[in-house]
Amino acid sequence: MDYSTVLYSVSENVLTISFNRSESYNAVNEQMKKELLDAFKQAEKDPAVKCIVLRGTGEKAFCSGQDLKEYQEAKSSMKEMLENGYNPIIKQMRTMEKPIIGMINGVAAGAGFSFALACDMRIMSDKAKLIQAFVRIGLVADSGSHWFLPRLVGTAKAFEFAATGKDIDAIEAKEVGLVNHVVPHAELEKFTYELANKLANGATKAIGIIKRTLNKSLTMSFDELLMYEAMMQEIAAQSLDHKEGLAAFIEKRAPKFEGK
Repeated sequence: MDYSTVLYSVSENVLTISFNRSESYNAVNEQMKKELLDAFKQAEKDPAVKCIVLRGTGEKAFCSGQDLKEYQEAKSSMKEMLENGYNPIIKQMRTMEKPIIGMINGVAAGAGFSFALACDMRIMSDKAKLIQAFVRIGLVADSGSHWFLPRLVGTAKAFEFAATGKDIDAIEAKEVGLVNHVVPHAELEKFTYELANKLANGATKAIGIIKRTLNKSLTMSFDELLMYEAMMQEIAAQSLDHKEGLAAFIEKRAPKFEGK
């Protein structure tokens, strides 16, 4: 697929997917939904992609959520828009066994906030802000936000953010655990790609299993998780990455992982 609303660029095993409608604060239209889903599916299949950075173009926005002008003209229901548009993207992001870093360079509002939450890690500019903006137009949070938020910040804070639609600045986002790191805006790109390169050069077979196991842990009992961990550890123990990691440790050198 040729992309017009997103940018797709791979460098040194790190894929950058960029929301590319800066003239509209990177608002999501129907074309962008199709392109985002295709981009993440392509990333999952591409062996050259070891880590993904999701970001916005321009200086003002990560993603401002649904393009409301297009929404007003849409013939489909909100339910259809979510089931056929946003939900498949969120599911793809969460189930693919490659790490996704959200580089929050500006406002992340509505579904844009949900996309940020679906990432495995979030790095936020000190000038950015997060907004569960749905309630401002009489809607409820969607695209997985009701699932992500209470697991990250607890039900009381999740309710506060969703029911008030308040702006969440970088300081509060870090304090409550919505983001992993807050960095000065000028250093955001450097910090994010240093982390992405570290993950891309790491034991990506194990990293994928970690993501899978953490997802499973949220719906398992403790005993079930212990058994599942044992199975996953056996898979990791059979990997070439594990063998290389052991050899490098014994030989006192840096490992050269291949994700196998």
